[in-house]
Amino acid sequence: MAVAARVDPKTFFPPDQWARLTARSDLKGLALIVHAWGVIGLAVAMAMLWPITIPIAVMIIGGRQLGLAILMHDAAHGALCRNLKLNDWVGEHLTAGGLHKYRPYHLQHHKYAQQAEDPDLVLSAPFPITRLSLRRKILRDLTGQTWLKLRWGQVAAELKARKAGEPVWPILARELKRKRRFFIGGLVTTAVFAPFGYWWVWPVLWVLPAATWLQMITRLRNIAEHACVAKDEPDPLRHARTTRANLIERAVLAPYWVNYHCEHHMFMHLPCYSLPKAHRLLKAQGVTERMEVQPGYLRVLAMASAKPAAA
Repeated sequence: MAVAARVDPKTFFPPDQWARLTARSDLKGLALIVHAWGVIGLAVAMAMLWPITIPIAVMIIGGRQLGLAILMHDAAHGALCRNLKLNDWVGEHLTAGGLHKYRPYHLQHHKYAQQAEDPDLVLSAPFPITRLSLRRKILRDLTGQTWLKLRWGQVAAELKARKAGEPVWPILARELKRKRRFFIGGLVTTAVFAPFGYWWVWPVLWVLPAATWLQMITRLRNIAEHACVAKDEPDPLRHARTTRANLIERAVLAPYWVNYHCEHHMFMHLPCYSLPKAHRLLKAQGVTERMEVQPGYLRVLAMASAKPAAA
């Protein structure tokens, strides 16, 4: 198997500088968790007070749902908190969840980044595609079709494949167990808000963002990170892409410095809050000129949808 080439941090950073970059902080990690849930709470309150703002709340909440997944990703690298037990507990229970299942899969992606054995290669391999194809994918995301397929496709296939006379309940029970966090969260949220007339908070302000906006920005994030990056790329400075993001993009599309993905692949144990500084230090040395860096998400989408339409 072809393991992806690595970079030696000592090539770019003196030991004292590297020590500061790699320093993890329990306080910073927990503060990011509080920030993500706090933003979600404020967006929920805004939508409850002024229902006309629900579309904006959906975008904000969907962006922070991605943010929780990013913080779980940091925890998978042992980089969210300094205390590793706290790191894993927070990553499993206070972020997007599924840390222990996600970690071995994701570390395989880093080990074989853009090589044939990369389990995420399937996400970037189809690009570039046509503009029409990209529009269709985004439409499926925003109408909930992608979410239905990803979250409920397995149980639908099991129900369809069951033999004649086979009971439905065991299949549904397995699905309830697999998604117990989802259903428990819904029951608790509804129990809290329904007595005040806000029964719609969970379906409208949690499920709807997860089923629509989150699906689209997750796709855009995947495109920005690895689409149109060469398969079997030998240069470790070009295994992934860094995309510059403005304030609005960071709020609703690229939270918690996820746009610095090239730096993350170069130094995968850096905490997410150290990535901007690493980028500035590399830029000062002229290293970013050799890296895969793009000026914005629109530019990346143009690259990813540059395949000519069939005549």
